[in-house]
This record gives sequence, structure tokens and C-alpha cells, in this order.
Amino acid sequence: MIKPLVRLLASIGIVMLMAASTPPAGMGASAVPLAGVNLAGAEFGENSLPGTYGVDYIYPTFDEVDYFYGKGMNTIRLPFRWERLQHAQLEQFDTEELARLDNFVTHATGRGVFVILDPHNYARYYGELIGSPAVPASAFADFWGKLASHYMGNGRVIFGLMNEPHDMLTEDWRAAANAAISAIRSVGAANLILVPGNGWTGAHSWYDSWYGIPNAVEMLKIVDPAGNYAFEVHQYLDTDSSGSSQVCVSSMIGSERLTAFTGWLREHHKRGFLGEFAGGRNETCYSALDDMLGYITENADVWEGWTYWAAGPWWGNYQFTLEPLAGVDRPQMAVLEPYLFPRYHVYLPVILRAQ
Repeated sequence: MIKPLVRLLASIGIVMLMAASTPPAGMGASAVPLAGVNLAGAEFGENSLPGTYGVDYIYPTFDEVDYFYGKGMNTIRLPFRWERLQHAQLEQFDTEELARLDNFVTHATGRGVFVILDPHNYARYYGELIGSPAVPASAFADFWGKLASHYMGNGRVIFGLMNEPHDMLTEDWRAAANAAISAIRSVGAANLILVPGNGWTGAHSWYDSWYGIPNAVEMLKIVDPAGNYAFEVHQYLDTDSSGSSQVCVSSMIGSERLTAFTGWLREHHKRGFLGEFAGGRNETCYSALDDMLGYITENADVWEGWTYWAAGPWWGNYQFTLEPLAGVDRPQMAVLEPYLFPRYHVYLPVILRAQ
């Protein structure tokens, strides 16, 4: 039984995602290949663009990567701003900002962590909508073509196309996403791509039409020549699903709000990823988080995994933060830990040496 697993685990990169989805007994409870956290900071200071590093925004530290890796998280979603990496459309990337991004990615992926690159722009560039005359889809494709060309050699880098498109036509977002995917594949990058929907990409609203054509309809028109993509949704547990309150609706609200989207994935033979979710510091939210992650685990045939929102060096006492305080875990971590891989990372080198 060990030899097939060895061959899978030795193929670091895209194949590694599939190997991790069925860890051997004793390697951790999670049945999904990706489980981790958003490490925020590089997207801060959205009113100061490009902004000043260390004043308006900051990148997460190596210590933070190591802490969450040590807890058993194998995935970090890294929000950053498109404008800081590419100051003007079609230009080459800013060398200093690219070096900061490289520095983080090199350390994290060197530890064996998957890094989701997340331009945290809400389908905008300097405030102008992607797909508008001011920011044509071709400019978005150019950005992703350059970024994919830079990271295509690292199979632990995942391309999250965009954070939470909203207040736009769903068909315009779908066209921009397809242009970006085409650009990524045209440079030869085979990395996993995460595709969000319109309307803040809420799982609960995947079939809704208040934002235009429902994602459940328009996202079926996503085209990836490599077939290596998943749909990224976000889901919070408060009354309006905005993540603005610590009050969770009920202990079952997590699974309830994921059910329709999960059914859509299964019906259409698609894969999903929960890019943002969180709960406040109270018993109802702890139960709701456990319910949500248990549901994803039970439906791991269509779910790639999840990243909790959030941690990072500048959060302070933010209601959802996982950032440890004076070396002490935040209470939400205790809920997440049963769904992580605490022994998986330790055991991996042993498996590889057994080949």
C-alpha cells in the first residue's frame, strides 16, 4: 500500500493536491487536500496606492508561516494589491514589490506550504472595473500572464484570479476570468486556478439573481484548456453573510449555506474551494465553524479545501483573527485543529525516504 502513495507524494505540485486528499490513517483528520488561513497585510491601505511599504501595508512574516505550518495548515491564501505589483496597465512588475512577494512565496513553499496568490481588488484596478473601457479584460489577462510566467515553475503556487468581484455584470466578470485563464495557460503554466463568482462570490447566493445572471448559470461558461481549476466561494455566518458581526445565526448555518453550492458542484462535476469564512469568539460560532468544516470533509469529493479569514501582523484584536497573542492560540484555532494535518508534515519526509 505504501508504494503508490510514495509515487504520488514524490510528484510535488499539482499531483500533490490529489495525494493529500487521502492521507493514510494517523496523518490527520482532514479529507480535503488544502486547509489553512488567509495571511493578510499586503492588501492593507487600499486608499493609498501604490502606498508605502511598512506604513500603508506589510507582508506576513516567516514566523507566522512557520506557526501555522506547525499547527498543521498546509495552505496560505496571500492577499495583495494588483496596483502595487503593476503600477500601470501592461507595464513590467515593480521589482521591489515582486521581491517582497517572492520572498514570502519562497519561504512558504520551501516549507511545503501551498500559497494562493490573491489579488485582493474586488475586480477593480485603481477603482475602475475590470472589463470597462478604463480597464479592459486584456489588461487583466496581461497581469495574469506575467504573474503565471513568473511562478509557473513552482507547483505549490495556486492562482486565485481575484477577490470578490461585485457590482458588475456577471457575464463581464466571466469574460475577464476566461481571458486571464487563457493567458495563464498560454505561457505554459499548469498550476491550479481558483475562479470566484460575481456578487462577492457568496456560496449562499450562487443561484441568486440580485447581482445579475446567477453564478450557477454563468460560471458554467468558464473555460480552462488544462481542466485544472476550482470555483472559490466565501461564506460568513452572520445574518447577512457579510462577516461584519461576531454573532452567528445558528450552530448549523455553515452547512446550510454551503448545501446548494455543493449540490451544484456535484451536479456539474466541478470542484469548490472555500476561500474565506470565519466565526466570532462564542459557543454558537464555534459550533457553526465545526459544522461547516465537518460538512466540507463529508463532501470532500467536490471540495478542494478551505482558508480561514484571517491572520496577519496588523490585525490587533480583530474579532476573527487567528494571530496568536503572546504565544497563546486564539480560541477559534481549537475548532480548526481537528481538521488539519498535524502529523502529515512530520511524516512526509519519512514516506519519501521509503521510496
